[in-house]
Amino acid sequence: MSTESINLTMAGSRKRRAKDRLASVGVTTGGILVLVALLLIFFYLLYVVKPIFAGASLESAVSLQVPVKGTTAILGTDEQNQLAYRFSHQGDVDFFSLDKESGHPVGGVLLHQTVSDNVTAVANTAMGKPLIIYGLANGQAKVLQPEFTSIYPEGKARITQAEIKYPLGEAPVVLDQEGHAITHLAYEAKSDKRVFAFATETGVQLLVQAGEENFLSGEVEWQSQHYRLPEITGKIEQLILTPNLDVLLVRVGNLLSIYNIVTPDNITLRASLQVNAQHANVTNISLLSGASSLLVANDNGTISQWFEVLKDGSRSFMQIRDFQAEQSIRKLAPEHSRKGFATLSGDNHVELFYTTSNARLYAENLGEGKLDAITLSPRNSALLVQQADKFQLFHVHNEHPEVGWSALWSEVWYEGYPEPQYVWQSTSASDDFEPKLSLVPLAFGTLKAAFYAMLFAVPIALAGAIYAGYFMSAGMRTFVKPTVEIMAALPTVILGFLAGLWLAPAIEENLPGIVLMLVSLPLGVLLAGMGWNALPRKIRESLPEGWHALILVPVIVLIGWGCIELSPILETHFFGGNVRGFITNDIGIRFDQRNSLVVGIAMGFAVIPTIFSIAEDAVFSVPKHLTQGSLALGATPWQTLSRVVILTASPGIFSAVMMGLGRAVGETMIVLMATGNTPIMNMSIFEGLRTLAANIAVEMPESEVGSSHYRVLFLAAFVLFVFTFIFNSIAEYIRQRLRDKYSSM
Repeated sequence: MSTESINLTMAGSRKRRAKDRLASVGVTTGGILVLVALLLIFFYLLYVVKPIFAGASLESAVSLQVPVKGTTAILGTDEQNQLAYRFSHQGDVDFFSLDKESGHPVGGVLLHQTVSDNVTAVANTAMGKPLIIYGLANGQAKVLQPEFTSIYPEGKARITQAEIKYPLGEAPVVLDQEGHAITHLAYEAKSDKRVFAFATETGVQLLVQAGEENFLSGEVEWQSQHYRLPEITGKIEQLILTPNLDVLLVRVGNLLSIYNIVTPDNITLRASLQVNAQHANVTNISLLSGASSLLVANDNGTISQWFEVLKDGSRSFMQIRDFQAEQSIRKLAPEHSRKGFATLSGDNHVELFYTTSNARLYAENLGEGKLDAITLSPRNSALLVQQADKFQLFHVHNEHPEVGWSALWSEVWYEGYPEPQYVWQSTSASDDFEPKLSLVPLAFGTLKAAFYAMLFAVPIALAGAIYAGYFMSAGMRTFVKPTVEIMAALPTVILGFLAGLWLAPAIEENLPGIVLMLVSLPLGVLLAGMGWNALPRKIRESLPEGWHALILVPVIVLIGWGCIELSPILETHFFGGNVRGFITNDIGIRFDQRNSLVVGIAMGFAVIPTIFSIAEDAVFSVPKHLTQGSLALGATPWQTLSRVVILTASPGIFSAVMMGLGRAVGETMIVLMATGNTPIMNMSIFEGLRTLAANIAVEMPESEVGSSHYRVLFLAAFVLFVFTFIFNSIAEYIRQRLRDKYSSM
């Protein structure tokens, strides 16, 4: 070899080595970047999700001293936590500043007024704008409302004025016509109805005012009517009206009497309940936000939640859950728009609880000495406490109390539900809605959809892959394999569109034929094979080896067509012409048009190309010397297939199945469009489902950034990420074990 040839050879070798090194670096860098991207996704999901598991905390904002008179009855703040108001048991009203941004000095009194000097009872409304009602010694009452005037310089709210308004007029309302002193009272109102419930030494009465608009003047004219409740034995401790004006709660010691006042002419006692905890006495009761639940506080620190439950065809109050505070409960302060509450126990021990998650979020002693009152701000963002003439405002950091481990993964007894359940219902038109954020129905729906898809896809895909890779002729394989792989390129949104608008109605219309097809197709294929083998050898040899699958094409088409044609006949003769009614009424199974059967077929169709392609490559790649050696030793083709080919290809076949499962678990558009997206939990093939991926796609656009709903959707994405990671890890482990076991063949 000449020197020039040697130099050219060496130069070519150096170029190849450089290309090899470059390719190695490129592949390694690409792999590292993929891992980095996965880690970044993982940590970003954790970053968004982490705040929902943070506990509540209080941050001292301001301490101030305000000269006040009497003992506090009602304490509150405006929505911006700039001003506070205080109504005393003696009829004194104070407004004072909490924040320098209000434009007033911190602690400065904006208003001090005595609205009455003969107060004998005081109460406030449960929901909405606060109304304070004073009962007087002469049987009359005054209804007052704290009102704030705001301006918005530079986009920030600033309180400029605080005043007392009289929604029913400055003149007192006559409650007791005989002039007896009001000892306890409650008041609630709607646009066309007002109800006063009050107690005097003579018993409990209702004053009902009905409003009717005068069609000439447009003014609302009010008509008043008094009603007396049946005699109540014992000393009345509390009266509570529900905002819907349907129920009056009367507490006498530990006995709670529940009266139906929908029809005041016929007031009935619905129930009398001993609501105290064991070996304890009730200290206070209060309605939770939404007025569907009642909180009962006891002197042993137990707070119980009660609400109505439908059982045996009737609704009755039941004790649902208990919370335990450190000491005897002196004050209850429910949140204004959520299902949480604060308690004051002992001298100065303050705790925050949330009912849905059944959790105590915060517990600490605030300051020194005995606190007189506590209140939560309207937006639940601040806590105001009073000790004599000293007030302290705390910022409350408690953004996601409704989310907890039990709320996400355990059965929860929601208000109005007959029993604890797994429920996903993230939004409602009501402000006092109780969010239901259980991920269990979504995780169940994800696995259910994947199960039915794999049940449909795996037998077809693996059988087709084994036949194409082992039995099929090379000429036929060149047409079949690319055709199946092209199916993988079909957009899933198209498959979901066809499944929802064409396949689902078609299955509902021909359900008996579809069920018959599931049975008759395998039998038809088996009979066709037996019939082919029964034919004379000359006829069988006329078809080239590996092209036998063509025989089954007309058989499958004919059986499918026959089943669809027989469907209406079967429906008429066996199901009275209405198979859906038979399933629903006679069997008792709910039937949804877009159900799991539709999802299984549509998503199985999308998964088949993935499984087929990988499994077929694995079967076709089995070394020929193994199959030829097996056949040479006298094994039949089927024995060679089952004992050599499938075992050798098992790592690839298993990888194909797991890849298909991963595709099914993460599928979005098909399950979004082909199901009713109902987050229910059962394995019925005739009912719908909701998956994690579809739920994220549906609800993420409407969720408020940073809200509990928003972060729980990211948690759903994290759970989906973990699902696929676990499946892939298990698949890789088993694949490696199979490869190690059969690599020596």
